[in-house]
Amino acid sequence: MEEIYANIEPASPKRSTNHTGPRSSKRRFHSVDFLCLGLLSVFLLVGLVTLGVLYHDSAVELSAVKENLTERLQASNDELSSMTEERDQLKANLTEMTKKRDRLESLSKQKKTCPAGWITSGCTCYLLSQESGSWDEGRKDCKGRGADLVVINSPEEQVQCDLVCSQMNVKIHPL
Repeated sequence: MEEIYANIEPASPKRSTNHTGPRSSKRRFHSVDFLCLGLLSVFLLVGLVTLGVLYHDSAVELSAVKENLTERLQASNDELSSMTEERDQLKANLTEMTKKRDRLESLSKQKKTCPAGWITSGCTCYLLSQESGSWDEGRKDCKGRGADLVVINSPEEQVQCDLVCSQMNVKIHPL
C-alpha cells in the first residue's frame, strides 16, 4: 500500500497566476461596484447641494412672507383697536342719548304748566311781549322771569312761533 501513496505528489502551496478563472470576474465586479458607488456618491453630493440651495431660497422667501404677514397682522390689530375705541365711544353716545330720550319722554308725560300770561306750545312756554326795546333790555327782562329770548333757527320753530302768534293775534316781522 505504500506504493499507492508514493506516486501522488504532495500539493504545493503555490498560487496560480492564471487569471482566466472565477477570480478574474470577481475583480471586475469589484471595480464596477466601486465605480457605481462613486457615481452614487457624486449624485448624492449634487442632490444635497441642490437641496441646500433650494432650502436657502425657500427660507428667504418664507422670511419675506412672514414679514409681510407680520405687517398685515399689526395693521389689522391697529384697525381693530381703533374700531374698538370707536365702538366704545358709540356705545357711550348711545347710552347718553338714551338717557336724554328717557328724560325727555318723562318730561313730555308730565303736565307742564306755564306761568300766567304765557302760552304753551309742545313742552315749551312762550311769553309774547308787545314792549319794544334793545336786545340787552329784552334779555334782562327775560332773565328776570327765569327765561331767555328766543332765536328762531329752523322752519319747525317758525311754524310753532306762527301758531303761537296767531293765537295771540300778534304779528311778527322777521329781520
